[in-house]
Amino acid sequence: MEPYEHFTRDIAAGLRGKTTGAFFDFDGTVIATHSVRDMFLERLRNGEISSQELFDLGDMVTRYLLNVGGFEDALASAVRNLNGMPEHELIELGEKVTREHLAAEIFPEVRAMIAAHERQGHTVVIVSSATRYQIEPVARILGVRHILCTELEREDGRFTGRLAGEPCFGENKLLAAREFARQQRVRLDKSYFYTNGIEDLSLLEAVGHPVAINPDGKLAAVVRDNGWRAVHLESRGTIGVGDVVRSVLVYGTALPLLAAGLPLRAFGASAREATNISLGAWTSVASAIARLKLLVDGEEHLWADRPAVFIFNHQSAVDVLITARMLREDVIAIAKKEIKHQLPMGIAFTYTGTVFIDREHVGDPQLALKPAVDALRSGRSVVIAPEGTRSRDGTLGPFKLGAFHMARKAGVPIVPIVIHNAQDALPYKGVVVRPAEVKVTVLPPQPTDKWRLADVESHATRIRGMYLDALGQHEQAISA
Repeated sequence: MEPYEHFTRDIAAGLRGKTTGAFFDFDGTVIATHSVRDMFLERLRNGEISSQELFDLGDMVTRYLLNVGGFEDALASAVRNLNGMPEHELIELGEKVTREHLAAEIFPEVRAMIAAHERQGHTVVIVSSATRYQIEPVARILGVRHILCTELEREDGRFTGRLAGEPCFGENKLLAAREFARQQRVRLDKSYFYTNGIEDLSLLEAVGHPVAINPDGKLAAVVRDNGWRAVHLESRGTIGVGDVVRSVLVYGTALPLLAAGLPLRAFGASAREATNISLGAWTSVASAIARLKLLVDGEEHLWADRPAVFIFNHQSAVDVLITARMLREDVIAIAKKEIKHQLPMGIAFTYTGTVFIDREHVGDPQLALKPAVDALRSGRSVVIAPEGTRSRDGTLGPFKLGAFHMARKAGVPIVPIVIHNAQDALPYKGVVVRPAEVKVTVLPPQPTDKWRLADVESHATRIRGMYLDALGQHEQAISA
């Protein structure tokens, strides 16, 4: 099962082939923000905005958001301020803004829709009034090759301050889509178009499958009158009071719920039994509060051979909740020592028997990992992220060898847990937990009882390769 299937079911049941197009607006549709604003704010922070450019950009954004006349003129005025700027500066700006802001604002559900269209063999296109400097880095993340956008004129690697052709807005967006469809032999009457704004009405009317994503007020009325499909998403965008409260409760409930097992000790329960009950209580409640749904393939491997060393790829701070929810009992974590001093999770981690490692002053690695090896020999499993550091963008990092040495020394298997999209729930640098459907693949246990010390690194490389295959990542050389 794939995440967000209820958003992609109609796509999967439809026609196949590249003559069906899937056109996506960009701002407010693919991403839950306005890219020109983020680009502008980055330049403003760098002191690169003149007072005239501040006025022109504000005018353009206001006209776009309010859908009032003269957007094209406002855009042309804003573009004039780029006269003489080297193109590479805007390319670099787009890459930085995407990396630090826009990537985290991609709607997970829309990403799933794009992937569903790709599986159907459809021709996927982003069509937007934005420039390619805003769109291309995001399109690359999504695997979208075709972009129709507002183009800027260039001479000798510098912008002239003029548009190259007409802005890709309103009726011009329809003309651009028609010309693309003619060249690529795409049939608009069989195609899909996704947008949030009334300014795209003409293209919505031209396709066979119009879809409104979080439609603005004017578009919502038209959608109702025509019986078109409307999709309402809350996984990204403006953070409300409910989002903040939910996020506080996800981790704020850890300490009281984990401590709830303490009274059981008075009735004869062991520390291990009390911890298991407490951990189960917190992960159940926190998952419900977070509206976190786990779609797990290979769940039987979690229980096939215990104790074990469970390893997971580290994408998000919510990985703690994901792995604890899956493993549930007779397990301890290994974490960096800094977490020990973070409230309330540091106290909660300490209560559950977490082994804290000082990565900078580890001293004798064998001695540092001894408590974990002892736990394995006593029948408890261990969970650890071999990357050590959380990924910024979900790309798998190098594996450290501690988990593999630990498993070999204790004679227990390695069980790889592959987390596919935890950043949907909590992106890198995010502070608010959003509703999400997270896909997890548990791979079969990997025996270590016949490993030789000299072969540990090669086994780690092999297992990391299994992660790359499961994640569909094919990248740089593997190091440990």
